[in-house]
Amino acid sequence: MKYFVGIDLHGTNNYIGIINQKGERVYNQRIHNDLNTIINSLKPFQKRIKSIAVEATFNWYWLVDGLMDEGYNLNLANAAATNQYKGIKNTDDKSDAFWLAEMLRLNILPTGHIYPKEQRPIRDLFRRRIQLVQHRTSFSLSLNSMIKNWTASSLSQSERKSLSPQLITEKFPDPHKAMSAQAICNSIAQLDKNISLIEKEILKVVRLKKEYKKLLTVWGIGEILAMTIMLETGNIHRFKTVGDYASYCRCVPTNKTSNGKTKGKGNKKNGNKYLAWAYVEAANFMQRAYPQAKKWFQRKTDKRKRVVAVKALGHKISRACYFIMRDNVDFDPSKLFA
Repeated sequence: MKYFVGIDLHGTNNYIGIINQKGERVYNQRIHNDLNTIINSLKPFQKRIKSIAVEATFNWYWLVDGLMDEGYNLNLANAAATNQYKGIKNTDDKSDAFWLAEMLRLNILPTGHIYPKEQRPIRDLFRRRIQLVQHRTSFSLSLNSMIKNWTASSLSQSERKSLSPQLITEKFPDPHKAMSAQAICNSIAQLDKNISLIEKEILKVVRLKKEYKKLLTVWGIGEILAMTIMLETGNIHRFKTVGDYASYCRCVPTNKTSNGKTKGKGNKKNGNKYLAWAYVEAANFMQRAYPQAKKWFQRKTDKRKRVVAVKALGHKISRACYFIMRDNVDFDPSKLFA
């Protein structure tokens, strides 16, 4: 008789629930997050375990990789889509674990993609770069806001980079204002250094695969954005349709309607936030540098808000990139702006 395992994973512990193919519960236990302890708990059932479902929380790498190394068949459950029936009065970790196992038994478990273990470190390094870039932007905006607040002037990016302690003192004679501005400048300089180091390492280690080199033909996409898209997308063939890919990139609007009336919004965070960021960046670069894109973008902003126009252009780019990666073809602007 085959067994199905559900593991409800938390930060410090996990709850294991095991059922047989008839749906009968055969084992349940809360265990501390220690791989050897978990392996020993599953060992009496190992030969009969058909599959294991682990909820996709923030800390699943060590558990999924460790169990896969032991030869188990792992499924990464999509936490946003595994909710039990809303009418249940009481739910806890035990019921959650058995619910994962039950969905696995019924073959209705919504799963996430288990990104290849060997490529995960460089992808996560890319993600760290994005985070640092966002922090740098935040500090730059804070410095500009401070200068506007106290002097009614503003700084360009080149002026910000050349802002020396002497110039800061000239702009802010008060020592406390100068110290505040200097602290921001020091933080930006350190972030610039770390971002540059990460980019050099990534460019040294990662090479665009054949199907992803074509991304460089897309207006607004350079090496860094192309590598971000490649690493976050993974195998493009795991997306059956262009709509699936656009949805994964968070380029598709969410809504809930009933009888023609809006009943709220769907899960806007369902998908990959890094791909969403990459395509928004590409859209901004494209509409600034290329007349065809700028003309289309202007028509869109005449009717809708600018942020909606950026997302709409990002959506178009994501769809174009899907076919470029899938079919290994060059970017054709006449198809994008037909």
